[in-house]
Amino acid sequence: MTIALVLLAAYVIDRIVGDPRNLPHPVIGMGKAITALERAIRRLWSRPQSLRRAGVLLPLCVAGGAWALTAILLWLLSSISPWLVWIAEVWLISTTIASKGLKDAGMAVYVELQKGDIPAARKALGMIVGRDTTLLDAPEIVRGTVETVAENIVDAIISPLFYALIGGAPLAMAYRAVNTLDSMVGYKNDKYRDLGWASARLDDVANFIPARITALLLALCAGMLRLDWRRCLQMVKRDAHLHPSPNSGYPESAVAGALGIRLGGENVYHGVASFRAYMGDPVRTMEPDDIIQTSRMMMLCSSIFVGLCAVVAWIWIGG
Repeated sequence: MTIALVLLAAYVIDRIVGDPRNLPHPVIGMGKAITALERAIRRLWSRPQSLRRAGVLLPLCVAGGAWALTAILLWLLSSISPWLVWIAEVWLISTTIASKGLKDAGMAVYVELQKGDIPAARKALGMIVGRDTTLLDAPEIVRGTVETVAENIVDAIISPLFYALIGGAPLAMAYRAVNTLDSMVGYKNDKYRDLGWASARLDDVANFIPARITALLLALCAGMLRLDWRRCLQMVKRDAHLHPSPNSGYPESAVAGALGIRLGGENVYHGVASFRAYMGDPVRTMEPDDIIQTSRMMMLCSSIFVGLCAVVAWIWIGG
């Protein structure tokens, strides 16, 4: 029952409070650690083969360190009071979730589109995507926002809750470290192809099961929200594997199918065009309200999943 309550409390805190700017956030510490380790590694090694070997050490040190530090902290607090352990675990798990932040980011773009302020909408989208946004029109801004919200349902909500259920705050923090590594060094460019390969692979493995759970939950949510759940499942089956990521295609194709829109297409990164496979069929033209619908699906999906996690935790302990 304690694990169930911890997960529910952590999720509620994130939904209400999010990530207050005046409180320290573990991900910031992870980012600084990754930057420091990368600098140290590049000082010691420069050859591609050496960097590939060092690329294995990077996730071991960062993710392993996040797990160990969290476990030690909880162990130390247990000698003072079990209530301190409970409070710390709730807070730590809540920092690995970003449902409120994801919804707020999408809504920031939506508000500017509703005003008709395209430059401001481009700027708001640029805060949450890596692609160039300076020349995007309204439908492309909507596409970028829907894709980002859909993709991050896995990374920012389902996966951390999944690992918190299995291994509490230490494993949830280890997952967040893996995800942060992937976002910082997991690129297939000249700079990170050798150093970041292990981090990218580990992130793919970590999100494999949660991504597929998310696709099924999104189909359920589509039915509950009177969207097209049948087409949702059809697009997952048809298009999910076309995405360059082994996981991101599942939530994106599910949302595209449920809404009757087509995601994917040409994106520009640092002046270089890159085509991403289409997800879904263009049954209708994308519009700003698709951001609202995607956010609703995201919130409902996350609520259902945390409820399922709590039930599983209760049965698990009870058994």
